[in-house]
Amino acid sequence: MIVLNLLSAWALPIIVAVIIGIGYFRKVPLYDTFVQGAREGIPTVLRILPHLVAMMVAVQVFRNSGVLDDVLRFLSPVLQRIGIPAEIVPMALLRSISGSGSLAVMTDIFRTQGTDSFVGKMASILQGSSDTTLYVLTVYFGSVGIRQSRYALKVGLLADFAAVSFSIIAAYFFFS
Repeated sequence: MIVLNLLSAWALPIIVAVIIGIGYFRKVPLYDTFVQGAREGIPTVLRILPHLVAMMVAVQVFRNSGVLDDVLRFLSPVLQRIGIPAEIVPMALLRSISGSGSLAVMTDIFRTQGTDSFVGKMASILQGSSDTTLYVLTVYFGSVGIRQSRYALKVGLLADFAAVSFSIIAAYFFFS
């Protein structure tokens, strides 16, 4: 366990040191190369920025408009019957849209329910087993100019649904 903790703490600094060392021995102008890479990244940032702003505005509208609360209130009786904690639903809905939004919900679950509570463990499993599909599609497709997502959105949302479902099943299997 101690070795694993040391390895995880030192992995990134060692990788950076190895890259710098290889560049140094190959006589690569490290700083100039780094600055050139950063300069080449600016057009990518400018292409992605409108997509990111649109996504962030949509997430804030969804969270602040009260729609999430209305959906939760509507689904609550059904969720209770099938054993899904109502506290997990906002996170499940936000996870495919916003990583920071779902992380905020998970933090709130930790604060109110506790990190070692059943709902806290379920939230942890969900956070680790799913991705921000809409964010990923917006950023990656926007950065390379893809306009037609074809099946990517459908498959991504299906994967998100599977992640939510299996997170709930895993939490019941391992922690109930």
